[in-house]
Amino acid sequence: MKRIAAIAATALTTVTLLSGTGMHPAQAMSAPTWNKNVHCKATDPDGRHIVTRWGNPHLGWNHFTYRHNIRVCKILTGAIHGNVDRNDHQGRLEYDGVAIKTGGSPKQVRFTVIVQYARYTKDKKYDAGKGQKIGVVNAFCRNQPDNKCPAWMNQ
Repeated sequence: MKRIAAIAATALTTVTLLSGTGMHPAQAMSAPTWNKNVHCKATDPDGRHIVTRWGNPHLGWNHFTYRHNIRVCKILTGAIHGNVDRNDHQGRLEYDGVAIKTGGSPKQVRFTVIVQYARYTKDKKYDAGKGQKIGVVNAFCRNQPDNKCPAWMNQ
């Protein structure tokens, strides 16, 4: 009997070492880290209080500020102060906006702000916390190279 227990213990140790770090399955499946602190706030015409969290490279301010060159909150609030343009009735809201540059050579750019108005993202990777909403997950300019907004929008 002792010999079977020793073999089982050796087998368990070997499997643990071969499988990697020896973490529990719950640790391996933990959610990615992200900064839940709020950077911007806005309220839409239907009374939804929508926040923009700092996030991480995959969602929130830290995602779109570099990837899509949106660096001021007024761009987000400008779109959110308008009506919802697309609603999937599962928490995803999309607000469209238009930025206009006046002066010598006027320009116009259309942009979209995507909001997850639910506690969790659709893939359940991110949790805003009890009673909280994820908020703005992405914002980008349409019909621009790489959906990147022009620098003049941030002035």
